[in-house]
Amino acid sequence: YFHLPLTTKNELVQDQEKDPPFGTNLCIPLTDCVRMHQTSGTTGRPLRMLDTSESWGWWLRCWSFVFKGAGVGADDRIYMAFSFGPFIGFWSAFEAAEKIGALAIPGGGLQTRARLQAITENEATVLVCTPTYALRLAEVAAEYSIDIANSSIKRVICAGEPGANIPSTKKRIEDCWGAKCFDHTGMTEVGPTGFECESQPAGIHLIESEFLIEVIDPITEKPLPEGEKGELVITNLGRYSMPVFRYRTG
Repeated sequence: YFHLPLTTKNELVQDQEKDPPFGTNLCIPLTDCVRMHQTSGTTGRPLRMLDTSESWGWWLRCWSFVFKGAGVGADDRIYMAFSFGPFIGFWSAFEAAEKIGALAIPGGGLQTRARLQAITENEATVLVCTPTYALRLAEVAAEYSIDIANSSIKRVICAGEPGANIPSTKKRIEDCWGAKCFDHTGMTEVGPTGFECESQPAGIHLIESEFLIEVIDPITEKPLPEGEKGELVITNLGRYSMPVFRYRTG
C-alpha cells in the first residue's frame, strides 16, 4: 500500500481542466452517477465530484457516525442552516437524518432571522451549520431579543470550517446557544472523515471502518510513527465512483 503514489488536489483539478467537465477519474459509466457536488473553490478552481447511488449511500453511512457520536437519534428535530448549493457541505447530513429516523428541517434560501424563527417555532433540537454561522445566528438573535440560550436546541454540529475544534470558538457557541457543540471533519474529495463524540474533549475520532488513514512527514512524504504530528493522508473505502488513494489533505 505504501508503494502507491500520493494523490493531490492539484492533480485532480488539472485532470478536469484537461478533460472537462468531470475528468478521467471515473470508475463507472457517467450514466450511473446520480449526484454532482463541487468544492467551495476557496483555494482555486472548484473540483467536481460524482457519486452513484451506492457511493452516496456510503456518504450517508459515514454521517450516521457523526450523528450517533453527538447523541442524535430518531427523537430529534435537526435544523439544517445552509444554502443547499453545489458545495457538498451538509447535503449528506440532511439525507442521513432520514436514515437515523430524525426529522430533517431544511433552512435553505432563508434570511437569518427567518431561520431563527423556524428553529424556535419547529422546536428544533439540533442545529447543523458552520461555526461562523452558528455565531452569526446568535448575533441576530441578540438583535431581536430571541432567547436562543433557552431554546429547544440541545446540540450544535459544526463543519465546513475550523472553529468548533478551537476551544475559545467552541465555548462561544456553547455559551450563546446553551447547547453542546460538536465538530465534524470531511472533504468533498474524500468523504465525511471524522466526528466528535460526547466524551469531550477527546478530540476528533476518524472513522477507521471507512477510511485507511496515515500520517506523513509533509517534506519527506514518509509515514510517521504513531503519536507523531504530520499531514493526514486518507484513502476512502466506500466511494467506488471517484475513489482517491493516499490523498494528501494538506
